[in-house]
Amino acid sequence: MSDMRLIVAGAGGRMGRALTRAIAESKGAVLAGALEAPGSELLGKDAGVLAGLPANGIELSADLWAMSKDADGILDFTVPAATIANVAIAAQRGLVHVVGTTGLSASDNAVIKSVTNRAVVVQSGNMSLGVNLLAAVVKRVAKALDESFDIEIVETHHRMKVDAPSGTALMLGQAAASGRGVSLDERAARGRDGITGARRPGDIGFASLRGGTAAGDHSVSFLGPFERLTLSHHAEDRMLFAHGALKAALWAHGKSPGHYSMADVLGLSDI
Repeated sequence: MSDMRLIVAGAGGRMGRALTRAIAESKGAVLAGALEAPGSELLGKDAGVLAGLPANGIELSADLWAMSKDADGILDFTVPAATIANVAIAAQRGLVHVVGTTGLSASDNAVIKSVTNRAVVVQSGNMSLGVNLLAAVVKRVAKALDESFDIEIVETHHRMKVDAPSGTALMLGQAAASGRGVSLDERAARGRDGITGARRPGDIGFASLRGGTAAGDHSVSFLGPFERLTLSHHAEDRMLFAHGALKAALWAHGKSPGHYSMADVLGLSDI
């Protein structure tokens, strides 16, 4: 099979540049396009140069329809509005759409899932192997421990991150809720301030820390009578997410239409 031709959405951002580097460093994929928001001062810049690589002749453009004509997939770590705008074009062009965007609403996710009867979408709040293994373990532990063990999720990210809790924290919360057989929407405790009263049994708590240049730290604590169990993951460089996204795209190339996750990519969906 020939190399997979990939578009990087948000190619001028930190994650977009990491994705461009990951494609250049890996076998089986080539950069086919670099998408950036209309009006960006980076439009027309060389994607390779922006990523700290030699010039590759691919200029940042806001025209996804034109650049997707000869592409096979798109790696999309942008913002909700941009991802939703990309969904229809990706589906119409038959692109594999790897979605790592966080901060998506329930209606945004419904739009994404609406195209999966005719398109391939791989979506995850985190593309790393370690985090997806952590989610599988969290689900198992939550299932094993009853509500006498409180569940608290703490995440730390760089000062520029705009959404909270992180997509990864919510993914871990969903894993815990699934293990307990409850709805995360009904049991999540995401805003504590002032006189909150005693902790409600069975809640899944979230705390978000922001500062510095942290790529992403996540911990899930199970706090029971006289003992605590904490499971954690620490990301050292966002390149691990980029290589995970690339792995997801290559795995999805040629798959039947559907909505997939990194658990599917890594063979963890049965855990």
